[in-house]
Amino acid sequence: MTSDPTPATPATPATPAAPAVDGSAPQDSPFRSERTSRDEARQFVLPLVVRIEKSAPPARTDALETAARAVLVILSDERSLGDGEWAQAMTDWQDARIRKVVRRARGAEWRRAEALPGITVTGKSAEVRVFPPVPLDGWPKDLARLQVSGTDLEDFEPPLEADPSAPVLRLSPDLDMSAGKAMAQAGHGAQLAWWELSDEDRAAWRDAGFPLAVRTADPSHWRELTASGLPLVRDAGFTEIAPGSCTVVADHPALRG
Repeated sequence: MTSDPTPATPATPATPAAPAVDGSAPQDSPFRSERTSRDEARQFVLPLVVRIEKSAPPARTDALETAARAVLVILSDERSLGDGEWAQAMTDWQDARIRKVVRRARGAEWRRAEALPGITVTGKSAEVRVFPPVPLDGWPKDLARLQVSGTDLEDFEPPLEADPSAPVLRLSPDLDMSAGKAMAQAGHGAQLAWWELSDEDRAAWRDAGFPLAVRTADPSHWRELTASGLPLVRDAGFTEIAPGSCTVVADHPALRG
């Protein structure tokens, strides 16, 4: 799944309280639209780069799922934990807004991105490289020059029904998001699920290769999902959608009531 060594046994990250899972958001939530204590910290971004070659773009759903797995892979990687080389950057990022920005690359751009420290995660048709967090105003030049727009992807065929015994990230049926925005939101949902899991459940998910699905929720069930107590992403509204919009519910079997 990745081009890097298998992560070490995950440890609980040194983060503030995770966002509430009942649809509300605590004062230090990374997803509150109003200013919070997280805004006082130095702001970092988790960069993700999706490979989009003109002749062979990835399928949209596979790109979303691959991006979500990429977030989980870097969260659990031994370099992100303890005294690892990425640990301080990961902690600083999680102390702030846990922003994620998805950019696209192809050809030489992708090769330059692969040369930077990070992890490439592959799906059925998608390749996503995730990098350790960088300051909001301090992107490496080979990433800063990549475009954010142009990540409009399509599914080659309708996604299969998700396996109910596996984690499913349910997207809002009410929002129209670009593929890049949806990839970031799926990453948020995966991260909230990771924060809520026990060490045992984290290890089991990691050892299985982080299986998950991303699907748009049934409109008739969306309200019920957002009130279910499962981890819920309410976007801060930096791009594309209104502040406070519910974007993803992370439906992990270990978190179901």
